[in-house]
Amino acid sequence: MLILIGVLVGLLLGYALRGRLSNLRLIRLRFLGLVVGALVIQLLIFPLFSSRALFPYATEPLHFASYGLLFLFILLNGRCYPLLIAGAGAALNVLVIGINGGYMPSLPAALRLAGDGAIADRLVDEGVVGNVIRMSDGVTRLNLLGDRLYLPAWLPGSTAFSVGDVVIALGLAAVIAWGMTRHE
Repeated sequence: MLILIGVLVGLLLGYALRGRLSNLRLIRLRFLGLVVGALVIQLLIFPLFSSRALFPYATEPLHFASYGLLFLFILLNGRCYPLLIAGAGAALNVLVIGINGGYMPSLPAALRLAGDGAIADRLVDEGVVGNVIRMSDGVTRLNLLGDRLYLPAWLPGSTAFSVGDVVIALGLAAVIAWGMTRHE
């Protein structure tokens, strides 16, 4: 849902800056398969559509591999400067995930408020679910950068998310607005 909000903000900003949707075709992003690969990996290790991850094995290395694919994509498309904003968000996520042993700290209360009560309950009971670990003082670090923000449960696809996720969505919005206003 956060990605969709980023797309909508980008479109609105692009139009507000007198951009044209047709200009987006001028953006020449290479190696989009890297992004698809990263998303597939994250869909496999996130407990998105049930209270269990689809692939509950090798979560830590797969989590880092997904971000590695995203960083490679950004590096290979460095001429699209707004991608660097998304890269900064990804770097924030990698920082907090790395310092917490390959898991993103997640606040069970934020999950509940977002409508992910089953995952929140499992997180409280088990401590780790998929690629997230229960956020708690003294156990997890850099909790400010963990999944503690949320969209309300009445929004489809809402869940807890991090500051890094917000920066990634803002980067996506910037890419769209930049692409709409870009003239070659």
